[in-house]
Amino acid sequence: MAGICYQNLILHINWSGRTTQTQSALNIPRVHGARCCSVAPENENKTKTPQLLRLTVSGVTELLRIFSSPNKDRVDDRLKNSWERDEISVSDADDVVRILKSDYENAYFVTGNFTCSIYAEDCIFEDPTIRFQGTELYSRNLKLLVPFFDSPSIGLQKIDKGVKAETNFVLATWRLRTFLKLPWKPLISMDGSTLYELDDKYSIVRHSESWNVSAVEAIGQIFTPSFGFGRPNPNDI
Repeated sequence: MAGICYQNLILHINWSGRTTQTQSALNIPRVHGARCCSVAPENENKTKTPQLLRLTVSGVTELLRIFSSPNKDRVDDRLKNSWERDEISVSDADDVVRILKSDYENAYFVTGNFTCSIYAEDCIFEDPTIRFQGTELYSRNLKLLVPFFDSPSIGLQKIDKGVKAETNFVLATWRLRTFLKLPWKPLISMDGSTLYELDDKYSIVRHSESWNVSAVEAIGQIFTPSFGFGRPNPNDI
């Protein structure tokens, strides 16, 4: 799970499942004074999201999927067309950065429109509240959430490429602001970063988010009324 680590210390997870520590060759951008990377096993207890919260988020996501089942065929058709349309040749990390910049310009977090073809089909997606595998499932989850966003805005603040323990990656930092279409109009507001790990063919095999708020605080925003607050202005991010 994504989280916080000490300066210049990163965790390399190899495909055999063992972990080793190494020094970063790239000064990874800070999010509110911390560096975002994979959390070492000894630090997991300090940043671990409560299991009940993870189960709740998974349950809500599944309920949304069930209630949207009448539109499932239509969503599946859109996803199929998106995959066919997005076939793009990628030859290096610079190509990935260029495509990701374009996806951020399209506000893919809040529109669901992103370039599927640069992700491996079995890519791992995780944030402080949930973890699952499969790019098609990620795309479907985004489509389920988009109708609940009201005046959303997300701004890319910085994006860098780098290498850690012979693994290419891209790190993007961003700021998200959106109201939700609920009676009490909650405001979701957070700064975060996304780590995109690449395989030897420069496909994204891991999409890991870190936030400047805890998982509990993020969920708490959903239940906090925002009456009296103004609409988020995209120019402010």
